[in-house]
Amino acid sequence: MKLKQQGVADLGSVTFYDLKSALYKGWSDMRRAPLYGFVVASICVAFGFLLLWVTLATGKSYWLVFAAVGFPLFGPFTAVALYEVSHRLEYGEPLVFSEIFGVVLGQARRQLPSLCAIILMVFLFWFFLAHMIFALFLGLSTMTNVSTSLDVYLSSDGLTMIAVGTLVGALFALLLFMITVFAMPMLLDREVDFVSAMIASFTAVQNNLILMVFWGAVIAVMTFLAMLPAFFGLYFVLPLFGHASWHLYQASQARA
Repeated sequence: MKLKQQGVADLGSVTFYDLKSALYKGWSDMRRAPLYGFVVASICVAFGFLLLWVTLATGKSYWLVFAAVGFPLFGPFTAVALYEVSHRLEYGEPLVFSEIFGVVLGQARRQLPSLCAIILMVFLFWFFLAHMIFALFLGLSTMTNVSTSLDVYLSSDGLTMIAVGTLVGALFALLLFMITVFAMPMLLDREVDFVSAMIASFTAVQNNLILMVFWGAVIAVMTFLAMLPAFFGLYFVLPLFGHASWHLYQASQARA
């Protein structure tokens, strides 16, 4: 992709029609270039199976922490592949496998790794607070194992811990969504620093808060449901929302 001129693109309003249009165009891109969505989803599914196997084989649930930490490092790069495919389809450019994944590798020398580092730091702080909340409410509770002493979670302290933890987790998820949903496609589209891209993304979501929170909730719910059938639902959900995210960014930029 040829980068646009230096500077942050202003992002405009988002309408419900934009969400529907983005999904329609995302679905169209999936059908026109299914190989790329299959490859991206396969990487994520393989990563999920690997961590699940290690967790079951060792009986240690802390391996799931590595999954949560590892995904922010490579997840944005897989999204770039889908953005690049959508861009090429939109402008009638040829889909060349080596060129598209060359663009992905080229992001390692630009601003995307810095954005990944920010995502990772937010995740780590999120884990830290989660442990603090657990210790605050259940640190003195009697339990043989966190995953087997389920009755303690039904106590008043346990239910309070779940409520507070869910609220804090939702706020962190919202923050990550706000700083990345438009920042990642912007970093591919323009020659701009990651801080400016995050600010532009945060501001755009803030200005379209209700619709964008709805969009984020749809993505979260669909991704969760996609993981239930042994991760295989990700073969549909990841390409669809990856392509759709690019088109939503384009729609917001066009309305600026």
